[in-house]
Amino acid sequence: MLDVTAAVIINKNQEVFIAQRNKPQELAGKWEFSGGKIEENEVPKEGLNREIKEEFGVVIRIDRFMVESVYQYDFGKVRILAYLAEIDSGEIEVREHNDAKWVSVGELDNCDFVPADLKIVNKIKEELN
Repeated sequence: MLDVTAAVIINKNQEVFIAQRNKPQELAGKWEFSGGKIEENEVPKEGLNREIKEEFGVVIRIDRFMVESVYQYDFGKVRILAYLAEIDSGEIEVREHNDAKWVSVGELDNCDFVPADLKIVNKIKEELN
């Protein structure tokens, strides 16, 4: 099983930050909560901070663990540890995705998410509605 992290970044307007996967990746064109693989000898929160800094050039402040999602893809099983966070410093630069945007909780249902992130979407709607 592949262990990854995801950041559910919320801004002061209660909008959620989502990113669209890039072409060379599995599930290209679908939306996701960004994060990435946890490296050896790395705790999940450290890995999440590192990945968000690499992918968007911002530093996040992680508030708390939010939800775990396990999903079996054709290429293997993925376990996502999602954390509620906010941007602490920096300006977002889209470096490794096709696109990124802020959406309201109500708009989440209009976005085509990767299957593993649907449990995270449901948790957001449950907590923020």
